[in-house]
Formats: sequence, C-alpha cells, structure tokens
Amino acid sequence: MIRLILLLCSHGAMLAAGFALGVYFLPILTEPQGPDEAVLAEAAQGAQYEVSLTRDLAGSDFLHWGEGTVSISPQRIVHKGELSPGPDYKLYLVKEFVEDEAGFLELKDTAVQLGDIKTFDGFIVDVPADVSIDDYTTVLVWCEAFGEFITAAKYR
Repeated sequence: MIRLILLLCSHGAMLAAGFALGVYFLPILTEPQGPDEAVLAEAAQGAQYEVSLTRDLAGSDFLHWGEGTVSISPQRIVHKGELSPGPDYKLYLVKEFVEDEAGFLELKDTAVQLGDIKTFDGFIVDVPADVSIDDYTTVLVWCEAFGEFITAAKYR
C-alpha cells in the first residue's frame, strides 16, 4: 500500500512539473518571428513619448519582468528590448503608474487594453483610433491567463 502511495505521489509530482514546464516553454516554442531592429526603429520614429522598462519593480520577479525602451505615439506603441516569456500577454494603458498586481487590479476597470503581445524580443502594438494616449500615463504588460503583473513604465 505504501509503495502504491509513493508511486502515485511521485508520478503526480512529475505530471505537475511537466505541466508547469509546458506552460512556461510553450509560448517560447510557438513565438512568432518578432520585428527586426530596423522595423522597430522605423516604427518608433516620431514617438511622442519614450520611456524605459526596468526589472526592479515591486511586482516583477525572476519569471515576470521586462526591460528596454517603449516608444509611444498616437498610432502605435513600440517596444525595443526583452520581456520574460509567458502566455497571453496584453498591453494596457493605465491612468496611474502601478508596479504590482494589486495596484493594477484596482485600476483595471479604467485601463484600456490595446492588444496582444506575441513576441518577447520587441513588439509593435497599434493604438486604436478611439484611444488617446494623452488620457493615460502608463504602459503596462499583464499576463491575462494567470493574472500576473509583468512590467510597467510611466511615460507622462
């Protein structure tokens, strides 16, 4: 009986570890080719705001982080840098700077979701015509699937 329990526990632990690794590595394995440096530089030209992402925010950790430069214009948001890989990343504009999950969840109803982030080494997300970047102060990357804060930066 003890042997059966040990087998079930060990196999269950391996199944859980395999699932966790799959959730982490699947976005990396299925990531589409990101825009190259020249495309990112061209898309960032004429940006109204430019801000840096850093890894040292309260809500960031070794699995959830972003770094690089974000260029914000009324037409698009361009990120040159890296994001930790993960599933279901969304780009938001927020009216107040927040640096953790609790802060974002308080403001999520007033935030605007701009689009999906599918690449982790730079991205371009279009700003819808009915959204004014001047109504917001902060760009924020959020993992919708797990409710995880990834990174944020205040641009004005």
